Amino acid sequence: MDESAVNTSNMDGKGGFRAASFVFALVSLENMGFVANMVNLVLYFQIQLYFHVSAAANTVTNLMGSTFLLTIIGAFISDTYINRFKTTLYFGILEIVALVLMTIQARYKDLEPNPCPKSSCLSGGIAIMFYASLALLAMGSGGVRGALPALGADQFNQKDPKESKAIATYFNFLLLSTTLGATIGVTVIVWVANNKHWWPGFLISLLANFVGLVILAFGSRFYRIHLPGDSPLLRVVQVIVVAMKNWRLPVPKDAGQLYELSEKEVLASSKDPRIQHTDQFRWLDKAAIVRNNNAEPTPWTVCTVTQVEEVKVLARMFPIIASTIILNTCMAQLQTFSVTQGYFMDRYIRKFQVPASSIPVIPLIFMSILIPIYEYAFVPFARKYTKHPSGISQLQRVGVGLVLSVVSMAVAGFIEVKRKNHDTKYGKPMSVFWLSFQYGIFGIADMFSLVGLLEFFYKEAPLGMRSLSTSFTWLSLSFGYFLSSIFVDVINSITKRTSHDKRGWLEAQLLDENHLEYFFWFLAILSLLNFFNYLYWASWYKFKKVADQNPSDINDDARVQQQAEESLASGTETSRQALLEAPKVSTNTNDGDENANGKHDNGN
Repeated sequence: MDESAVNTSNMDGKGGFRAASFVFALVSLENMGFVANMVNLVLYFQIQLYFHVSAAANTVTNLMGSTFLLTIIGAFISDTYINRFKTTLYFGILEIVALVLMTIQARYKDLEPNPCPKSSCLSGGIAIMFYASLALLAMGSGGVRGALPALGADQFNQKDPKESKAIATYFNFLLLSTTLGATIGVTVIVWVANNKHWWPGFLISLLANFVGLVILAFGSRFYRIHLPGDSPLLRVVQVIVVAMKNWRLPVPKDAGQLYELSEKEVLASSKDPRIQHTDQFRWLDKAAIVRNNNAEPTPWTVCTVTQVEEVKVLARMFPIIASTIILNTCMAQLQTFSVTQGYFMDRYIRKFQVPASSIPVIPLIFMSILIPIYEYAFVPFARKYTKHPSGISQLQRVGVGLVLSVVSMAVAGFIEVKRKNHDTKYGKPMSVFWLSFQYGIFGIADMFSLVGLLEFFYKEAPLGMRSLSTSFTWLSLSFGYFLSSIFVDVINSITKRTSHDKRGWLEAQLLDENHLEYFFWFLAILSLLNFFNYLYWASWYKFKKVADQNPSDINDDARVQQQAEESLASGTETSRQALLEAPKVSTNTNDGDENANGKHDNGN
């Protein structure tokens, strides 16, 4: 990027909640169709396309997994080549094209397969059109999710005391926008698809996405647009390559001997604020060793301490990401097997029959009610005791979500036992509202964990990696959905060898002939073990500290947050004292400053 590129991030009249409101609008409208389709597709595949139960569930979870995995593509492009606003628009268009294809295929009977005994009856051109639409949907929706949350968060400057405090509120409202849109989707769109036809449901999703993109485009003059900079992945590769080149060199005991730009050079080159050195992953510090003091440093011969610390931040994030995968595997069951449960239960409210795919409205309603209560009641109350500006830290929020996911899966197993016993004893289905227990508990778990992860990854990430970092939340979702498909296949493969009828727990065509309760309890036990694993990594994690930040310039809430997070990570008074005694180096670097391709001069 040219150093003369204009940074518009702090222009008067731009940013704030006014700009973020356009992001909220797109999030609501896009999720209105996306969530409705994700809960509806499992039945669409079974009823209209003649998939078997497990094949339909696996197809949905693979689609969801691919969608969230592809957020990495959108995040990388928005961090490196085009800004987050344009990335969202371009990928949004791909999502609209996908919905056009799905609408056409659902509209014309000739584009749907005939019944067959196989687990999937798709073949020929019908299969090509089907999988092409799913691929475009995954790419488009994934790209939007990779760039959009960071675009909204960019409207708040972390260096400004008032705006920094608003970032946590922004992520809560982002989730609220998601739940409100999804609530309309799983009621209105699902009802239309189940009671009229599948294709009008896809058409409504298509129109909602189009309107959302138009609204986002109208808000362009209010956005703080952060210009893309050096490739974040290239910076990571440079550190690893240089560290490997210097693998024989000893790491200096004094971190001051490692290469770093001076404060003046940082300001002159518009680079990100310097990050303080940490002792974790010491072998990476070899990348910051200057081998020849007379030679001019280049990115492939020596890296700055800040660049090395960026890689360390990413490395420290990976165990946190891995610890939330099982949580999202549990979520996948509520969008697949629990929807199938609801299809075989009593769904009547007097004379009105609730569509099975509308059952996930239960956690969405819970979340839509609880998010404002959390923001305006719980956070101020908890803040009095924890002295944390967000009430509790991001990692603590994730921990609460993990505990509740254990409870949700355990309850789901008992509800499935009760459902089957009720059918046998009374000869009629049990009320679908018994599923509200597992859905409601997991809805609260999702409220804590999703917002906690998004805020955690955004705040911890270097400026040039924020889209990439926030996409880690979706990466965890992706692996969770893929793992669900793997679990289904592996468990069926193992259990059919030990069962009397030589059939796996989840292999039967009819739900009552399966042992779904065992699968739920298996996930509950696994989630409990995973929670203890998470506790270890959350206590091991060391939070990023900006070297160029003057402690006297940090507002009280921000200082308390840093102290609380350091306390969670290390559990010692030493880390908190070190933060307050950090060297006072003044800086005028703005939060919106972007990377520039400048010369790497030695600032020592």
